Amino acid sequence: MSDYTPNSPYINLLSFLNCVSLHCLVVLVNQAKMVTKKAKIVIIGAGMSGLVAANKLYTSPASRELFEICIVEGGNRIGGRIHTMEFGGNRIEMGATWIHGIGGSPIHKIAKEIGALESEQPWEHMDGSSEEQLVTVVEGGFRLDLLIVDRISNLYRKMIEFARGKLSAGVADEVDYYRIAIKAIKMCSCNNKDDKSKSFSLGSFLRHALRAYHDSAKDQECSSNGYNNWSRSSLEDTMFAVHENAERAHTSAGDLSNLDYNAEREYVQFPDEEITISKGYSSIIESIASVLPTGLIQLSTKVVKIEWQVENESESRPVRLHFSDGSTMAADHVIVTVSLGVLKAGIQNRRSGMLFSPPLPSFKADSISKLGFGVVNKLFLQLDPTTDHGNQEIGEGFPFLQMAFHKQESELRDQSIPWWMRRTASLCPIYMNSNVLLSWFAGKEALELESLSDEEMINGVSTTINSFLCSSQQRKLLNSHKYSNGHVNSLGSTNEFKFTKVLKSQWGLDPLFMGSYSYVAVGSSGDDLDKMAEPLPSTSNSDVAHATPPLQILFAGEATHRTQYSTTHGAYFSGLREANRLLQHYHHHHHQ
Repeated sequence: MSDYTPNSPYINLLSFLNCVSLHCLVVLVNQAKMVTKKAKIVIIGAGMSGLVAANKLYTSPASRELFEICIVEGGNRIGGRIHTMEFGGNRIEMGATWIHGIGGSPIHKIAKEIGALESEQPWEHMDGSSEEQLVTVVEGGFRLDLLIVDRISNLYRKMIEFARGKLSAGVADEVDYYRIAIKAIKMCSCNNKDDKSKSFSLGSFLRHALRAYHDSAKDQECSSNGYNNWSRSSLEDTMFAVHENAERAHTSAGDLSNLDYNAEREYVQFPDEEITISKGYSSIIESIASVLPTGLIQLSTKVVKIEWQVENESESRPVRLHFSDGSTMAADHVIVTVSLGVLKAGIQNRRSGMLFSPPLPSFKADSISKLGFGVVNKLFLQLDPTTDHGNQEIGEGFPFLQMAFHKQESELRDQSIPWWMRRTASLCPIYMNSNVLLSWFAGKEALELESLSDEEMINGVSTTINSFLCSSQQRKLLNSHKYSNGHVNSLGSTNEFKFTKVLKSQWGLDPLFMGSYSYVAVGSSGDDLDKMAEPLPSTSNSDVAHATPPLQILFAGEATHRTQYSTTHGAYFSGLREANRLLQHYHHHHHQ
């Protein structure tokens, strides 16, 4: 008799195996479904950090099986605040210009690898920094004595070194710079005596340092019987302001009294020389983007709102992006690389800002609010090549002009110079003997520049040049002044300066940027830069972290790097950081 009966153990085993097989099949099907549903990563912004993040994610092993990657860019080009153009036959930069120290810079490494450090076409600052060629002229048309220029330039440089923790006591110098700096710190602390915990500004420290320097030099000659009883200290003050104006453009802080003193020690600069990129900064961007397939970057696609922690049965992904044309896109992870300016506008509910729903947590919104984000613009002017602007005293071509303006209350101020020119440190050819001139503007002057017509800019610059480089009978009085190196030879009347065209950047009014780069403002700190980099939902809240999908919104960009904010390499490192954060998450998830 056969054991093959309905109730036999053999049949029960067979049924069990069939059930197990069916269960395995269901599991396999579900796994297949999970495999086919790749994690959707959307990167907002095709600037340096966004492209680096996309490059890292796309080129990582198994990424094409794990991820669906997409970059949405609000503008009609890639590069963000990197934008190389041509002007007067030269390659120029409208945004990021310098590699700030080639030692260890990933930007320099890429530039070297792709051959971007050589070019047949002339480019901006192709002969390096123009500091050694600078000619310092005081408003009114005379050159400032090199002794004063060097003395005050040394003082300024040493005070910045002290602020960065790089000036030691006991160094044998003609002037005891360390003692001056300590005295300046005490003066700043006295001003904050009601609240010792309150930080003070770099601007306050620098001004107190100049005062301490003047006090230390009281036994020396402090005034003269020259024109209008002009004192040496007032000339030194004028020269000191030149460096302060250059610092404004360097940091983007429109007013140095807003720039936090303590943050200077955290800022890290790469060693070795600073250079520009022969083939243009955009060549770096194009190289990084070149590995990405066609269609991965969607231009002219502006995000206006990010919904996160979405809980909807019809939507399996936790983030939904809303675009300016009314369309939407779902995502598992979004890397936000928009500027700090756009984020600031968002928390202020301004039309051009990026909105979040639910709103950003207070720790994030507070840091966005406290950190500084300034406007810096560049103005290029092309001199008519037929203009004879040679100058025998200064050398051939337009001089590398460093401009020392009188104080607001001075009777010597040239009233015809427009206010927006008065905090500009220099007006220089973009390289030796070039007929293209460049000036940098910061703060409210940079914003004003954006609204000016070409004619207004040309007239303003021409008037300024006339005051600094063209002689008059009245200014000859200044030649006898003991702190003058003599009058600058006349370059002719202002009418001889004919500019054929001008070009300016407009980072402040551009709704995609709303400024240039970040700085640590008084009242904020490096901790705020770290908070800028924290992903959402916050992992510090364990209940939320376990209840909702992690890493829904990640943040990258120069304003998220604690020690190298405001730089392209800071943006580069932040893009790598966020790509690695996602790769590590999926690596860990895969091995659980």
